[in-house]
Amino acid sequence: MNIFHKKPYLIADIGVNYYDIAEKEEISLMDAAKQMILEAKKCGIDAVKFQSYKTENIVSKKTRDLDDEYLASLFDLFKKYDEFGYEEFCELARYCDEIGIKFLSTPLDIESADYLDEFMDIYPLSSSDLTNIPFIQYVAGKNKPILLSTGGATLNEVKQAVRAIEDVSTVDIAIMHSILSFPTNYRDANLAMIQDLAQNFPEYEIGYSDHTVSDSSMFVLTAAYNFGADIIEKHFTLDKSLPGDDHIHSMDPEDVMIFKTNIGFLSQIRGMKNKQPLIYESSTRRAERRSIVLAKSIKKGDVISKDILTFKRPGIGISPDKLDEVIGKTARFDIEEDTLIDFEMLE
Repeated sequence: MNIFHKKPYLIADIGVNYYDIAEKEEISLMDAAKQMILEAKKCGIDAVKFQSYKTENIVSKKTRDLDDEYLASLFDLFKKYDEFGYEEFCELARYCDEIGIKFLSTPLDIESADYLDEFMDIYPLSSSDLTNIPFIQYVAGKNKPILLSTGGATLNEVKQAVRAIEDVSTVDIAIMHSILSFPTNYRDANLAMIQDLAQNFPEYEIGYSDHTVSDSSMFVLTAAYNFGADIIEKHFTLDKSLPGDDHIHSMDPEDVMIFKTNIGFLSQIRGMKNKQPLIYESSTRRAERRSIVLAKSIKKGDVISKDILTFKRPGIGISPDKLDEVIGKTARFDIEEDTLIDFEMLE
């Protein structure tokens, strides 16, 4: 089953980019978030996505004691972006509903999963929780469709997560190919994995969550759709030059318009799946195909043999694939050289 009926379904992952937009524009976080939602709507994006959590629920304070500098800073990093809670996301969800764009937010803890249930009808799940089976099953128990991100995962881990959902619910699942590298090098995008996921999970929708730097032609996203990703998700910003973590590999409204133009062109050239001649090909087909033609003149009663035949345009006579039906027959009257053979000439 499909979660979304539109293909491709484009999700703008605002994430926490609105924090940097608020600082740049010297506006409130709420105004910045709403501004980004509105710009996403204007350029034709189908859904926006945020992150919902409280740092104390997802990062151990003991990480401050670790020698690894990155791990030691995790608590402070997440704490910087967890100001919004139930009331703020509820307001954003209402705003999305007002302007006609779907609201999504990835819950990273049970508290967030619970309050999002009130105003969100699809649950995105982070790659970071792919092996967090208790949490996955808790969310699946709410019986709402799930977008399952698979960055950094083995196929067996994805299968384990899918089985965990299936064990407690019959909800629809979209499995999102993703690479946990920010930004992802083009050579590491591995879009062929989209097809691998489609082969392994034929009953579920497949999508792609992109972390590459937006190329000028939006070829990565376009290729992902062509590889079979029906849901396309990418970080979204209004200023790719901002120093925040995700702006550099985000798309902006101009990128979205390029992508949508690409998709429109693809829909034109994709056409029908079943191979068959088109009406527009009929005249050229008749002109350029071959017919069985006499290579020399024959008399009435002469037997037609292969050595007196050749194949020439146009294709309005007997097709060469019916050669066996012509050989061995006799001429009903004299026939000149270079004549297209017709069955009425033979007996």
